[in-house]
Amino acid sequence: MDAETRRDRFEAVAPGLIEPLRRFLARRTDAATADDVLGDTLLVCWRRLDELPDEPLPWAYGVARHCLANADRGARRQQRVAARVATVDPPAATAPGPGEADGGPDTGLDEALARLRPDDAELLRLWAWEQLTPAEIATVLDITANAASIRLHRAREKLRAELRKTSGVAGHEGSREGRTS
Repeated sequence: MDAETRRDRFEAVAPGLIEPLRRFLARRTDAATADDVLGDTLLVCWRRLDELPDEPLPWAYGVARHCLANADRGARRQQRVAARVATVDPPAATAPGPGEADGGPDTGLDEALARLRPDDAELLRLWAWEQLTPAEIATVLDITANAASIRLHRAREKLRAELRKTSGVAGHEGSREGRTS
């Protein structure tokens, strides 16, 4: 593929990837990190343009997951360095900002997701937030579609169990709507 053809193909594919990838990353990290990882993801897409499948979005989600994992590892290294520095020169105490005290609107779901294994939580996020099919999830996670379906079913059951623990009831089980007795 010559340089002009390569550029044309990337310019045709990239606009369809940017917004879904931006939303994908924004749900998983802060805005600044999401922008950085989006740039890294698009760079990988450019470098590996020859490997891009006909339906590139699930493949790009997989690339974004790896780039986000790299960014998370880098952030953890920075936190370790900051912790070392803080022991030498501790920062002044801070107060919680607006909205930090109540934990936000979906704390129950966030807490339930946090109690799941990271692989199960990511599978549920891909299904619910990115609205991917099991076959597309399989592409993102580099597993078979059948394995994705089975893992998705099990992850939903685990999430349902975690939500029951926190709320006492889940879904329609606690509802009395439409029941006469």
